[in-house]
Amino acid sequence: MRRLACTCLLPFASLAQAGFSGNVAVETQTYTESAQFDGQFDDNVTFSFEPRWNGEWNDGNDLWSVELFLRADNKDAGREHADLRELLWLRIDGDNEWRVGVNTMFWGVTESQHLVDVINQVDLVEGIDREEKLGQPMLHWKRYQDWGVLDLLVLPGFRERTFQEAEGRLRPPLVVDTDQAEYESSDEDAHVDFALRFSQTYGDLDLGLSLFDGTSRDPLLLPGTDAGGKAVLIPFYEQMTQFGLDAQLIYQDWIYKLEYIHRNARSNDFNAAVGGFEYTLYGVYESDLDLGLLLEYSHDDRPENDRGAFDRDVFVATRFTFNDQQSSEILAGLIVDVDKGSRSFRVEGSRRFGASWKAILELQTFSNIDGDDVLAAFEHDDFLLLELAYYF
Repeated sequence: MRRLACTCLLPFASLAQAGFSGNVAVETQTYTESAQFDGQFDDNVTFSFEPRWNGEWNDGNDLWSVELFLRADNKDAGREHADLRELLWLRIDGDNEWRVGVNTMFWGVTESQHLVDVINQVDLVEGIDREEKLGQPMLHWKRYQDWGVLDLLVLPGFRERTFQEAEGRLRPPLVVDTDQAEYESSDEDAHVDFALRFSQTYGDLDLGLSLFDGTSRDPLLLPGTDAGGKAVLIPFYEQMTQFGLDAQLIYQDWIYKLEYIHRNARSNDFNAAVGGFEYTLYGVYESDLDLGLLLEYSHDDRPENDRGAFDRDVFVATRFTFNDQQSSEILAGLIVDVDKGSRSFRVEGSRRFGASWKAILELQTFSNIDGDDVLAAFEHDDFLLLELAYYF
């Protein structure tokens, strides 16, 4: 009995020895033009806190991790939220890995958009670049073999997308009423989704094939009214099956990238792809600077009114990697809709200060936006964002 009790207490003993890290940050966002819709603000200040705990036991074969995210905003109540990004137990058993709990994960290789990345829901109030995600409950089995890596995921429970409220910028002309969210499945947000992925490296080629069946993370936004009779958009989450392919080939100083999906849903049966290359010039003018040149093209074969933001777009970007002690980086990219001529320009830069501080800058502009483009609601929302974060 005593030995059993000690064994059961091992995970709790590791809690006391847990690693603790994370960051706190203050962020200011300023818009350069007056708001397009009534009640929207021109600037705001936010505070975020992202703590993380992790530990292990059983000689490192069992690991656990917890990651939280909290944001407070002085004007935009829609951005004030908290999320459990991770609450995970990882078991390593030879060629097998078992993950149980809440996790965030990423699939894909391209820069301008991530078509095959369908496991986690987007935390849209954190930014229109869709890089931030909500934690997803999952049972995840991963097996390593000579012939490749196999991932099998069971996803119980669904996370609805976050949207800006009426006073927020970078939102549709009508507010999205998340309280009226609808589902195609009678199980609604309790539907159990499934995903399967095979990946392998063949020389310089990294290849991934994936299959997802379940609730679409991308809601249809349908017209409706709220309790007061005001026009709103109602998110509708349909069921879908998606096949995905992602590939990355490294050849000398070139990296060729491709993502392709075929998605079948009640609203549409369509194909979409994004592909291109990144070429890196190392040690420009015998300095420590590396200069990356990126070009990608996106295509979506849905009818024009049903396409997303990336339908027939060209993405051109430059990446500056300074290779200094401050880990300074800048990425500047332009997206042009080849049909409508709409343009979106974005700059992202970061630099560390000392051992614990990091400054981040983001600049986003929209120009020549066609009235029928999905970006038309953002044409007055050019902004400059500055963030100062302390890491511990």
